[in-house]
Amino acid sequence: DAKMSLGWIILSCTLLVSASSAGQPLKAPCRPGFSQNFYTMIVSRDLLHGQSILKGKPFSNHIIIKFEDCQRSREVGFVSSDPNFSVRPDGTVYAEQEVANLSEPVQFMVTAYGLHDPHIWETTVKLALAGHPHPLAWESQPKVIKFPRKHQRSSLANALRRQKRDWVIPPINVPENSRGPFPHMLVRIRSDQDKEAGIRYSITGAGADQPPSGIYNIDPISGNMFVTQPLDREERASFHLRAHAVDMNGNQVENPIDLYIYVIDMNDNRPEFQNQVYNGSVAEGSKPGSSVMKVTATDADDSTTANGMVRYRILSQTPHSPIPNMFTINSETGDIVTVAAGLDREKVSQYTIIVQATDMEGNLNFGLSNTATALISITDINDNPPELTVRTFSGEVPENKVNVVVTNLTVVDRDQPHSPNWNAVYRIVSGDPSGHFAIRTNPITNEGMLTVVKPVDFEMNRAFMLTVVVSNQAHLASGIQSSLQSTAGVTISVQDVNEPPVFPVNPKMIRFEEGVPAGTTLTVFSAQDPDHFIHQIVRYSKLSDPANWLKINRTNGQITTMALLDRESMYVKNNVYEATFLAFDNGSPQASGTGTLQIFLIDINDNAPVLVPREAQVCERAHPNSRINITASDADADPNVGPFVFELPSFPGSVRRNWTISRLSGDYAQLRLRIPYLEAGVYEIPVIVSDSGNPPLSNRSLIRIKVCPCDDNGDCSATGAVAAAGLGTGAIIAILICIIILLSMVLLFVVWMKRREKERQAKPLLIDPEDDVRDNILKYDEEGGGEEDQSFSQNMPYYSLNSLLVFDQKFFFGQIIIHFDKSFCKIILQNFLLFCMYLIKT
Repeated sequence: DAKMSLGWIILSCTLLVSASSAGQPLKAPCRPGFSQNFYTMIVSRDLLHGQSILKGKPFSNHIIIKFEDCQRSREVGFVSSDPNFSVRPDGTVYAEQEVANLSEPVQFMVTAYGLHDPHIWETTVKLALAGHPHPLAWESQPKVIKFPRKHQRSSLANALRRQKRDWVIPPINVPENSRGPFPHMLVRIRSDQDKEAGIRYSITGAGADQPPSGIYNIDPISGNMFVTQPLDREERASFHLRAHAVDMNGNQVENPIDLYIYVIDMNDNRPEFQNQVYNGSVAEGSKPGSSVMKVTATDADDSTTANGMVRYRILSQTPHSPIPNMFTINSETGDIVTVAAGLDREKVSQYTIIVQATDMEGNLNFGLSNTATALISITDINDNPPELTVRTFSGEVPENKVNVVVTNLTVVDRDQPHSPNWNAVYRIVSGDPSGHFAIRTNPITNEGMLTVVKPVDFEMNRAFMLTVVVSNQAHLASGIQSSLQSTAGVTISVQDVNEPPVFPVNPKMIRFEEGVPAGTTLTVFSAQDPDHFIHQIVRYSKLSDPANWLKINRTNGQITTMALLDRESMYVKNNVYEATFLAFDNGSPQASGTGTLQIFLIDINDNAPVLVPREAQVCERAHPNSRINITASDADADPNVGPFVFELPSFPGSVRRNWTISRLSGDYAQLRLRIPYLEAGVYEIPVIVSDSGNPPLSNRSLIRIKVCPCDDNGDCSATGAVAAAGLGTGAIIAILICIIILLSMVLLFVVWMKRREKERQAKPLLIDPEDDVRDNILKYDEEGGGEEDQSFSQNMPYYSLNSLLVFDQKFFFGQIIIHFDKSFCKIILQNFLLFCMYLIKT
C-alpha cells in the first residue's frame, strides 16, 4: 500500500524529447512517436531497506524513454494513467505520493499529445523491484469495471486531460502460456445506466478488432470480457483497448474508457549463449586476476524478474593442471579471469572450460540452464632461453673453399616453434677476427649452419677455435636469465689441398720495340707454388698466342720470340700484344694456373707512307677547280708518320713539265696542271711521298688522273667523260654509223617482207614441187623448235654483211620462211655487232 505525502519524489527516469541530429542522413522516413512501446525500470532492493522512497532519492538503474518529433518542434504534453505518477512538461517522470515499497510491479501508460495537434502517442512504463515474483494464476474473482459517473465524465475533447484521483481503472494482468480453458473471462464492463435502458458493450483496439484481432472479445449484453487464446509475452507484452457503451439505437451513452492489459511473464525461455564456442587467450605466467575473456548469454524472459536474470558458473576445466580451478567467472557479467598462478604454455597450451548460464538468478532448483564451451589458449612468452645441445662442436673445411657448411650447431628451445621466442640467432664472439665464418639459421630446424664466407689458407691457419653464443629474436621475458648452455666452443680444422701455381704478377706488362728478331729473350714469366709444405715441380706451357710469335721454356718460364714482333699486326690492340701461359705442378690431383703476359710494342719506322687518293679527275684546261688534294697514310705511329713530303720524280720529264705539286700543310699537298691545256685521257702520275721517321721512308706511288673536257662550272661533261674513258673521235663516229645501219636494215627488211607477202597471195609458188619448202615445215609443240631448227642454228656460220648479200637466194629465202624466229634474229644481231666492234677497233 502506498502512503500519501505532500513531497514529490523525483525518480531517475527521464523522458527525453529530442530530434535527430541535424545534417545526418535518415535511413527511413521519420515517424513521430516513442522509440519503444514498453519501457522497464528496475528498482534495487537495497534502495528501500524497509523504508519509504524519499523525495530526491534516485534509483540505482536508469532508463531513457525517447520521444521523436521529427524536428517539427511541436509542443508535446504527457499524461500518466496512474495517479501516483505524473510527467512534467520537461519530460521528468516523478511520483506524486510517497511510495513505501514495490512489492508488486507498477505499470502505467504514458500518453503524449500535441497541444496544437490532434494526434496522440502511447507507451507503457513498468517499475519493478529487482527479482520480484509474478503471479502466475488467474484472479479468482473477475473485476467489475464501471464507466465514470456523470459528474466525472468529460467531453471527448478533454478526454486526455488528467482524470480525478478517486477514479482509477486498474490494469488487467493476464499470465502467458495459460492452458485455459478458453475463452477465459477477464473482467466485466458495466454502465450505471444499464438499469434504465438496454446497453450494448464493445471493445476496440489492437487485439480486438485490429491486428492481431480476435484475442479479446466481449459479450455485448453482459459486458463480460474474455481472452480467447494463450498469450506469449515475448511476442507482445501489453495491449491497450477501449470499452464502449451504446444504447439500442447505437447512440453513445458513456464516454469510452481505456483498458490496459499486461501479459505476466513466465520462465519459459532458457538462457542462450551468443556463441556455442568462445575462444580466448591469456599469456603464460599471468598473475591471478588477469582478464581472459567474456561470455554472454541472453534470456528472452522479462529481465525485471528472476525469469530473465542470468547467472554464470564454471562446470569443469580440462586439464586440471596445475590445479583444477585455474579460472573463475563473474556470475553476473560472464567475465573469466585467472584465479591462480602457474600458467605454463610448455606444460599446458590450452584449457577447455564448460560454462553454465542459469536464469532465476542462478537458482538451480527452479531456473533453466544452458552451457557453452570456452577454449582458452595460453600464449607464449620468451621464458625459455635457447640452449646448445653440447658444449663443444667440431668440423673440417678444405682451404680455398667458400659457402661450405663446416658444422651444424643444434639448439633446444621449448618456446612456441617458429615464433620470435623460438627463432635462434647465432653470433661468433671470438676466434675469427678476419671474418672467415658466419652462422646462418636454418628456418625449419632452427640449427645454426656454420659456413665459410671467406677462403681460409692452410699455410696461414691450420685450425680455428671459435666461441659461439645463441639467443632469440625476441628478448627474454622479465626475470628470465640467459642459460650457461647458450654458449659453446667450435673447433675447426683446415684441410690442406693441392693449390695451383700462382704467377706473382698477373697480368705482367713488358715493353719492347717491334721488329726484334726471332730468338730474342723477352722475360722470365715464372709461377710460385703456394704449397710450402710439399715440394712440387712447376712446368710451363703456352695456352694462347694468337700470332704465334712466342715460346716459353718448359722448366723456367723464359719467354723468347719465334718471329718478328709487328706493332701493325691485326693481333695487336692499342700497341699491346697479349698471350697467356699455363703453369702446372706434379701434385695429385694436378693443379694448374694461368698467367697473362702483355707486351707493349714500341713503334719503329718500318712502314713507308702510301699516297691517298689513288684516282682523281681534272679538266683538260687549267681551271681554278682543276686541283687535286692529296695526302698519305702511314701504318706507323707518331713520330714516324707526318708531316709528309710530296714531290714529283724527275723521270719521265713530261711529269714535271705538265704537273706541279704545292704544299698545303704538314700532311696535305695539292697536285695541279702546270700547262694551260692537256688532251683528254687517262694519265698515271708518279708521286714520291716521304715520312718524318729517323731515318725517313719514301714510297713512289701512282695516282690515276682522268683529264676531261669541262663545262663552265668546271665539271666534266658527258662527252668528255667518254673521251676520258679512252674512246677517240673516230670510235664515236663508228658507233653512230653502226646505229644508223642497224635501223636501215630493220626498215628494209620489214618493207621486203610486206612485198613478199603480197606476191605470194597474187600467184602460186614457181618452184619445183619437190623443192616445195612447205613440205619441210615442221610443227613443234615446244618453244624453240625441233632438232632441225637447232641443227640449223648450230650449223649456220657467222657471216659478214658482204657474204650475206651473195648467199644462195633459194636457200636463204626458203630458210627465212621456215626459220624466221628469234634464233635467226639473234644470229643477224650477233654478226652485226661483230661488224660494229671491228669498225670501232680499226
